[in-house]
Amino acid sequence: MFFALLPDEQAKAEMIRIGERLVKSHRLGGSSVDIDRLHITLTPIGKPDRLRQPLEGALLAAAENVRMKAFEVTLDSAMRFSNTSADGRFPFVLCADASTTQAALNLRKALAQAQYAQGLFVPGVSSYMPHVTLLYGHGVEAIEQPIPPISWRAREFMLIRSFFGQSRHEVMGRWPLDSAG
Repeated sequence: MFFALLPDEQAKAEMIRIGERLVKSHRLGGSSVDIDRLHITLTPIGKPDRLRQPLEGALLAAAENVRMKAFEVTLDSAMRFSNTSADGRFPFVLCADASTTQAALNLRKALAQAQYAQGLFVPGVSSYMPHVTLLYGHGVEAIEQPIPPISWRAREFMLIRSFFGQSRHEVMGRWPLDSAG
């Protein structure tokens, strides 16, 4: 499970279009992420530390206590991460601009603090690069380049359950971000 921002339909379509263009121009191979699984991970679930209720209840309670303003999300570059996934494939991602990074980091910190109040510890909160993974590939050469900006308004965040090995996500809860932002 993890907390995330989900792009709107127009942003997802733009991500797929840019991803297809980059796959062709860089001759990338690998497994594309399904359009319905495109997201920006905000924070994973914390490690139990003084947990006094079932994990799912603690996560839902934590999310209820987060108050943040809505913000504009903009992805403006593409790159291959140098770290590999569990199966040895390299993620190819679209990265957030500086303004988005700061806003997402603030939301990430708020979610980590709310989880901590429920007995869950989230390590490494300040080390963060918001991104959307488009593809996992083998032996992809180093790539980092600007892209035409892809933007959407983050009006809510979600708790997502990922089904390991099934390439499937389930939204467990949604919480609004204050529209005054």
